[in-house]
Amino acid sequence: MGSIELKSVEKWFGSAQVIKGVDLKIEEGEFIVFVGPSGCGKSTLLRMIGGLEDISRGSLLINDSDVTDHPPSKRGLTMVFQSYALYPHLTVAENMGFSLKVAGVQKAEIDRQVSKAADVLKLGPFLERRPKDLSGGQRQRVAIGRSIVRDPTAFLFDEPLSNLDAALRVEMRYEIAKLHQNLKRTMIYVTHDQVEAMTLADRIVVLEYGTIAQVGSPRELYERPANLFVAQFIGSPKMNILPCKTRNGRYELEQGGSGEFTLSGEAIKLGIRPEHISVVAPGDGQSDGVIEVIEYLGADTFLIIDCGAEEKVTVRLNGDTDLTPGTKVGLHFPQESLHFFDESGQALGAK
Repeated sequence: MGSIELKSVEKWFGSAQVIKGVDLKIEEGEFIVFVGPSGCGKSTLLRMIGGLEDISRGSLLINDSDVTDHPPSKRGLTMVFQSYALYPHLTVAENMGFSLKVAGVQKAEIDRQVSKAADVLKLGPFLERRPKDLSGGQRQRVAIGRSIVRDPTAFLFDEPLSNLDAALRVEMRYEIAKLHQNLKRTMIYVTHDQVEAMTLADRIVVLEYGTIAQVGSPRELYERPANLFVAQFIGSPKMNILPCKTRNGRYELEQGGSGEFTLSGEAIKLGIRPEHISVVAPGDGQSDGVIEVIEYLGADTFLIIDCGAEEKVTVRLNGDTDLTPGTKVGLHFPQESLHFFDESGQALGAK
């Protein structure tokens, strides 16, 4: 069992409220990722689940039992931090089995648990080494192995890959995904990296200033953002947002161009992903602009285009392009790829 439920959870530091009444149900075996900008409360929320921060108001249930006032040692959870926090004088095996040794577990059982975890994490050849003889990725795997041997109800990861270089991040992302598949345990993972969130999560929890902006699968958040905040936070490059007006079944862009509008409510913002925009001849699309910058990234090329709006429009193209900076182009926005947001920033639904 590994279900976790937050009921109207709040966190106050003096007069400052940093978690503002969060309700969330995490099912057994789910991989949940908390994302959001710096200061949104994602690490604080994780620490509250782990018992490292007190819950000011509300309750926390693990496997339907109220553990709000339980110390960390009584919650059956384990945390992996961005700092490996390994004992430098102990071997890999001793580091992984240290918590079991402190708990008074027999040496034969410790060796069995450490060997089992080492097999899962491919650490067998390194059990007699010390942390200084390992790479960053190997040290992080030892830290994860130290958690596995405790046989926890759920794993809590607080930005565990932040200290690794780009190549090791990719490798460890794969390792954590495989770990979840093999162990089938509940995992809650905090990150500011969208790629980690989109590739690892069963569901993503987007936090905005201590509240949940939206919860859903990576596909749901990308294709159907509930509000302007999620629309611009999920996706790299972020969604293009343009000011508009709606009337008589049509939308009109502030800098020119129009199209059909069939949603309920009144929109003041139009959103479209960079890959959904087609480059056409000037006058043939919903908007015209001048290419300011071209970013070639191999498989993708990004055009940064000035259309007269407050923000530049980003267009994603496959591969290379013959276009050059200073060229005037038209931009076509497919109706089925448009998102509309009202004055409060909420996405508009169908009529």
